[in-house]
Amino acid sequence: MRKYIVIGAQGSGKGTQAQLLARDLDLVHISVGDIFRWHVQNHTKLGAQVRRVMAAGELVGDDMVEGIVRARLDQHDWNFGFVIDGFPRNRRQAEFFLESYDIDGVIHLDLPDAEVRRRVLARRLCSRCGMDYNLIADRPTREGRCDVCGGDLVTREDDTEEALAERLRLYHEKVDPVLELFGRKEYVVTVDARPPIGDVQRALREKLRLPPP
Repeated sequence: MRKYIVIGAQGSGKGTQAQLLARDLDLVHISVGDIFRWHVQNHTKLGAQVRRVMAAGELVGDDMVEGIVRARLDQHDWNFGFVIDGFPRNRRQAEFFLESYDIDGVIHLDLPDAEVRRRVLARRLCSRCGMDYNLIADRPTREGRCDVCGGDLVTREDDTEEALAERLRLYHEKVDPVLELFGRKEYVVTVDARPPIGDVQRALREKLRLPPP
């Protein structure tokens, strides 16, 4: 059984790299961000709370995040292990995770802040079906229209210069201690997230001593 954590700023490709790793190793991919987005898109009570926090450029509270993660992992559908991204986001969450679950590695996708801004501000979301697009790497066939349902593509509520600047500040303030904690236990491998997706995946697998993709 293998259990990995993927850590990186917005736009670093956490979800994509986690999905590739999970697919080839038959692991369950758990995305905390996807869970929150599902609640937002389905207008649940939790979704309303998350929407307010994200629009302000803040991070969701520890109790809420830990509750979401514990509930997901308690489903025990990860027979061969899991890859989790979007958690932990601070030292308290990291300590909670280490106390509750064994892990085999922490993948740190390193991306300069300038590149984070370039990638994140190019993101678009279909207002009808929720499909994600990126005007740099994944443009729609028709400008401003979703390829799946034809809905209007809009900027996410939390993808503004001001909110992004605040999230980056909080990211470094909160996540650097997480990497330090995991690093002391020699769990962390750091990978440059700027190259193409396939190159990043090969690099992280080499550092984790896993078979190449």
